[in-house]
Amino acid sequence: MRLLPAATAAVLAALLLVPAATADTSAEDDPQTPSGTVVVTPGGTDERSAAAQIVSDMSVRERASTVVMGHIPTTDPSALRDYMSEGLGGFILMGANIPATESQLRAVTRALTIDPALPPLIGIDEEGGDVARLPWDTYPASTTLKFEDPAATRDAFAARAALVQRAGANVNFGIVADVPPSTASFIYRRALGTDVASSAAHVAAAVEGEGDEAASTLKHFPGHGTPAGDSHVGIPSTGMSYGQWADTEALPFAAGIDAGAPLLMYGHLRYTAVDDAPASLSARWHEIARDELGFDGVAITDDMGMLQASGEPALADPVANAVRALAAGNDMVLIVLASTADTAPRIVDGVVSAVDAGDLDGARLTEAAERVVTLRLQIAGAGSGLVPCDDCEPAG
Repeated sequence: MRLLPAATAAVLAALLLVPAATADTSAEDDPQTPSGTVVVTPGGTDERSAAAQIVSDMSVRERASTVVMGHIPTTDPSALRDYMSEGLGGFILMGANIPATESQLRAVTRALTIDPALPPLIGIDEEGGDVARLPWDTYPASTTLKFEDPAATRDAFAARAALVQRAGANVNFGIVADVPPSTASFIYRRALGTDVASSAAHVAAAVEGEGDEAASTLKHFPGHGTPAGDSHVGIPSTGMSYGQWADTEALPFAAGIDAGAPLLMYGHLRYTAVDDAPASLSARWHEIARDELGFDGVAITDDMGMLQASGEPALADPVANAVRALAAGNDMVLIVLASTADTAPRIVDGVVSAVDAGDLDGARLTEAAERVVTLRLQIAGAGSGLVPCDDCEPAG
């Protein structure tokens, strides 16, 4: 197993010594884990064993469905329930899925949850500030938090995670671990820090704040800072070396992983000195996250529709892109842009065909499905996700 350079590891260890806001800070036995922290970890032995049994009983099609997080733009509970009835492993809530009130939103998330004992991963981009799906999220966001003590970030994301949970979602795609190179960067306003050190400290604090109320996601691995441009309209690229990356862009992701983030979102970004393929389609970048950063959770792509939107002919086929993403090491493919009711089923069909043809290793699909199911079981066991609180006070 390759490790981060010793200098990088030493810097990371120092960055992770962020005291919990209200906890006993004498965590000398494990200085990288602030005492009092409760996090949704990637899954213990019990969940993994149960997930392996559940997946072993699935057909190839059911496994393929489990590794897809889909989307349709509606608040109609009946349409949403029909959409999820095919066994999709997840759904992302976008603006078109958010009704006027929290209680109405809970009706939406109930419709998405076919089996509460194995809830789907219901994701939402609730960063706060510029990217917020919940209109009632008025908590501080990256635009101000990056200039404050990490304890403020911990508090803000604890409050934000409570909103996500109350809404009936269970995964927050809300922690931007990218290091902006300057104030002119596309990602600057959304990033939680202004440099490597502050980014790492604030990312760890955000994960700790979300705790077990929302499964934290770090994005956009391996870093949307140095690669210039907006990945919504192209594939940003950089020639940064692996060593430079390990000493800079890697550190906030490593901090979030060490803090217990159970999901890692792969960006459509090229680090050409490491791999010519976008990171979301790169086996090498998945190897780095697993073997060198120690990530053991669910790897999920950024929206696969962004690859098509790049305009690159080699990325024009959404089914081929999904198969490549899974083969590279992703455990879940996210489908948002231009997604319709038949987009996810086409992806599922394509994954099944790829396994049948030998273009996608069946063992790789099984591994991905087991990781996704493990997290779904853990969310069910932790009480995250849909909460029966129709009488709750309105969220502040």
